[in-house]
Amino acid sequence: MAMQDYGDQADGLRRMQGGAARVLAIASGKGGVGKSNLAVNLALAFAARRKHTILFDADLGLGNVDVLLGLSPRYHLAHVLAGEKTLAEIILSGPEGIEVLPAASGIADMANLDVRQQSGLLDALAALERSYDYLILDLAAGIGQDVLRFSRAADHVLVVVTNEPASITDAYAFMKVLRRDYGLRDFSVVTNMVRDASEGEKLFSRLAAVARQYLEIHLQHAGTIPMDQYLRSAVRTQQPLLLRFPDSAAAKAFRALADAILAWPSPTQVAGASANLFSSRLLLEEGPAGHP
Repeated sequence: MAMQDYGDQADGLRRMQGGAARVLAIASGKGGVGKSNLAVNLALAFAARRKHTILFDADLGLGNVDVLLGLSPRYHLAHVLAGEKTLAEIILSGPEGIEVLPAASGIADMANLDVRQQSGLLDALAALERSYDYLILDLAAGIGQDVLRFSRAADHVLVVVTNEPASITDAYAFMKVLRRDYGLRDFSVVTNMVRDASEGEKLFSRLAAVARQYLEIHLQHAGTIPMDQYLRSAVRTQQPLLLRFPDSAAAKAFRALADAILAWPSPTQVAGASANLFSSRLLLEEGPAGHP
């Protein structure tokens, strides 16, 4: 695939002269835990609160954010990597004013970008920080190198977990790799598809206890999203839950989660933090733990 200077392409998107977007990486150890639905509805909740938000479908080879939003992109990230389009030219306008960077779907090469390609892509995303309040990364499931690098670069990593043994085990493994190879110590957990808040708290407590004992990391419980029959109906109609069933239990929980995240300290309010964390963490020429 041809490679371009993505930073130059993104210069036209810099509408804000100061500040940087808050970058949220939505991750999970395994697929099927509702990660993409969380990313989509969280983006909509931010937009409803007048936060200029862009959602990047970072499941590079099997993206589905456009499907969940009922969008039909003519161009996607593969066209950018091939040199046919600029990053600005593939951004889609979504509902409620959100913007979307669509991934490719069913293109195997997209899931196997080399370090130079990943570096160029991340540089372009770093340039977007000056254009938005929030940049949400909907990551692929698992612990692929692109997932780890995106997670390392984000301000906050939100790990989505359900009350299933495989989900819990894989979420633990995901955090273990980031702790061991990149030194990440802080993660936020969203307990998803549970019966109620009590089940969500118990699930979080189990995971947090094991993580503290064996990984020496800090977890915070960002929030709980209950199992909701309306969510499946919304997916079938290719409409986000917040728009299709705004009064449903899960929709209310998505909005509560958004409010909780909006209350988190900004990177510039954290002692010693960079004002541009996404850019400052992109040391992609180095391997895990700083080794070439």
